[in-house]
Amino acid sequence: MAAQRTAEATWEGDLLTGAGKVRFAGGAIPEVAVTWASRTEAPGGKTSPEELLAGAHAACFSMAFSNQLATNKTPAKRLDVKATATFDKVPEGWRVTTIDLTVKGTVPGIDAAKFAQLAEAAKQGCPISQALKNNVQVRLTATLV
Repeated sequence: MAAQRTAEATWEGDLLTGAGKVRFAGGAIPEVAVTWASRTEAPGGKTSPEELLAGAHAACFSMAFSNQLATNKTPAKRLDVKATATFDKVPEGWRVTTIDLTVKGTVPGIDAAKFAQLAEAAKQGCPISQALKNNVQVRLTATLV
């Protein structure tokens, strides 16, 4: 059965001086404020679509990598994943150009080469990575600790 998740946004005013709010139907995330300035300058206690995308990608990749490691019979004790989405003005307009995934993992019984191989497989198989494929460059740095 397909799972559906819902978020809603409200925006008031023009792009540069207006403001909006994003609400998440699941209830786990409180309503968050968004502005153009929080997107292109300092966050100032607000979020941006790119930060939300980075959060989604970090969570998705951590699950995919956890599964790769468990399937390899080397389950992780801990994975710390950071995703950084870059929002930049390019000749075609504003775009998410890259997402840098960084993972540091404590995984008994595995060597660094296998860790990196499974991390790459997780990056390729992660549904958020798949949604970005051929549109956003996803780079990965994997470190076994």
